[in-house]
Amino acid sequence: MQPVLRRAVTCVSAVAATLLLSLSLSAAPAQAATHNPVLFVHGLSSSASSWDEWITDFKADGYSSSELFAWSYDRKQSNVTTAQQLATEVKSVLAQTGASKVDLVAHSMGAMNSRYYLKNLGGTAYVDDFVSVAGVNHGTSVASWCTWLYTSCTEMYTGSSFLTSLNSGDETPGSVTYATYWSNCDEALNPDSTALLSGATNVGVGCISHTDMNNDYGVYTQVRNFIA
Repeated sequence: MQPVLRRAVTCVSAVAATLLLSLSLSAAPAQAATHNPVLFVHGLSSSASSWDEWITDFKADGYSSSELFAWSYDRKQSNVTTAQQLATEVKSVLAQTGASKVDLVAHSMGAMNSRYYLKNLGGTAYVDDFVSVAGVNHGTSVASWCTWLYTSCTEMYTGSSFLTSLNSGDETPGSVTYATYWSNCDEALNPDSTALLSGATNVGVGCISHTDMNNDYGVYTQVRNFIA
């Protein structure tokens, strides 16, 4: 092949390769947005498995298994102890994911130990969004059935020293974005308004039972949209 012709073929080939690369890049799908890892904290008579339905829903909406963490703890111990363990769990999640912050989603008594972590153990530096689902934020008279059994239950009873201290001053400290979701017929919370927090986005979801609050799909979609 003549040198001039060879150079022409080489030039055409280079242009063609550039065009193909450009077309390939423009046709490539956009990368999926990443999320903060979500750490789920269960309530008194429950475990990590209580979040199974919501975890399935989050996966269906684009979250990966490596972004979703359901955690269990000893329900009988003081919420202070649980909060200390939660602090360790948050750091473990951050180390595993490389994220700088988590979104914390808590049900029932889980809101109490989560809030203790946020207020007293430096948690506001590691949490982006905090969601309380049917949270016992200001106590419930229904806890009278178990105050003689569990330290955690004594702390959950209306007027306990734990809750008095937890709710003194700012109920929603730091730069964390707070939301509560509460039912107007919650059999475990008396009064229902105990779930609300000053400074949070407080959302009434209608009449949903306490145990259904953290597997109800309608509540899930609101929580998902809040932390998105």
